[in-house]
Amino acid sequence: MSAFEAVGSYAAGKMKKADFVGIEKNACPSVGACGGMYTANTMSSSFEALGMSLLGSSQMASPDAEKADSAAESARVLVNAIRNNIRPRKIITRKSIENAVSLIMATGGSTNAVLHFLAIAAAAEVKWTIDDFERVRRRVPVLCDLKPSGRYVATDFHRAGGVPQVLKILLANGLLHGDCLTITGRTMAEELRKIPAQPRKDQDVIRPFNKPIYAEGHLAILKGNLAPEGCVAKITGLKNPSITGPARVFDSEPAAMKAIMAKKIRAGDVVVIRYEGPKGGPGMQEMLAPTSALVGQGLGESVGLLTDGRFSGGTWGMVVGHVAPEAFVGGNIALVKEGDSITIDAHKLLIRVNVSAKELAARRAKWKQPKPRYTRGLLAKYTKLVSTASKGAITDHDD
Repeated sequence: MSAFEAVGSYAAGKMKKADFVGIEKNACPSVGACGGMYTANTMSSSFEALGMSLLGSSQMASPDAEKADSAAESARVLVNAIRNNIRPRKIITRKSIENAVSLIMATGGSTNAVLHFLAIAAAAEVKWTIDDFERVRRRVPVLCDLKPSGRYVATDFHRAGGVPQVLKILLANGLLHGDCLTITGRTMAEELRKIPAQPRKDQDVIRPFNKPIYAEGHLAILKGNLAPEGCVAKITGLKNPSITGPARVFDSEPAAMKAIMAKKIRAGDVVVIRYEGPKGGPGMQEMLAPTSALVGQGLGESVGLLTDGRFSGGTWGMVVGHVAPEAFVGGNIALVKEGDSITIDAHKLLIRVNVSAKELAARRAKWKQPKPRYTRGLLAKYTKLVSTASKGAITDHDD
C-alpha cells in the first residue's frame, strides 16, 4: 500500500494509527525515483526505447555501483555523439517515438507519457497525435507485471532483463522499428543483437509474448461529448472498466479531496474535478491524493473519477484524465451538474454525460468563464500561451 492509499484507509477507519505512521516512515527506503512504473521510470525507460539513452541504464537502483559506471559510460557516449554530430533530431523520429510508446504500453507506464510525448513530438517537429497512442495500444500487449497495478518494482524489472529484454521481445514480434538510430551511433537492432528473444524462465516480471498480462495496451484514448478532443484512461488492473453513475462535481482538487476525506463519496459515484486543466489550473494539477484516498477507502473499483487535470504515475483505478477541451475554455466538462448521469466505458472508448445536446446548449448559453487564478507573472503568461492537453499542453504552438 502506498502512503497516499494509507491516508484514505486511515480516514475510513480501516487502519490503525501505528500502521499508518509506519507506512509513512518507510515509504521512501532509499534515494532515486519512485520504485514503480510511475512517471519518472516511465519516461526514463521510454528514453531508452527512443534511442536517447543507453540501453539498460534507466532501471538501476540509484545507490548501486553499476549506476556510477552507467553514468560514466553515458558521458562518454554523449561526447562521442557530439563529435559525430548525432543530434536529437536525428534520433527522435516518428518511428522512434512509436518505439517509445510501444515500450510504455508493454511495461504499463504512466498516463503522463501521453502529454510528454505529444510535447516531445511537437518540439522535434514530428507528426504525432493523441490518436496514435490508441493505434499503438491496440497492437502492443502489456508484458510486465509492474506497480502501480502489478506486483514488482523497477529493480525487479532491471534484474529480470529490463528495458532491453522487452524491446527485444517487441523487435522479434514485429512491433519495434529496429532501423532507428540511437545515441551510440548504432541502430536499435544492433544494440539488441545479443539480447535473447525470450525472457528468462526464472522470473515472472517480464512475460513471454504469447502469455501477456493483457492482450492490448493499458493507456486508452476515450472520446465522447465530454471529451471531443480525447482523454486518457489507464485501464489495467480493473475488473470492469466501465461505469455509469451520478456526477459529483468539484471545481478544484482540494474541494474534491475534502469531500473524499469526509466520506461523502459513495460506490457508483463519478467524481468530476474540473478547472484543473492547462489553463484552468494553471498547469494540470496531479490527482494522486484523491485517487489514492479513494483506493484506500476501498472505492478504487466502484467509483469513477474524471478530470481535465492529470494523474500521478502511481494512480490506478477507474480514472480518466486530460479531458479536452478543458473546463476553463468552455469544454463540456464545465457544463456538468451535480447528479448528471455520466458513462465511462473503456471497452467502447467512450466518455459521455448523458444529457441531451439541447440541454447542453442551454447550459452553455448561461456559462461564464471564471476569472483566471493568476493575472500577473509567469503563471498568467502560461495561462495565455498554453495549448489544449490533447496537443501536449505546449506553449509554442501555432493555433
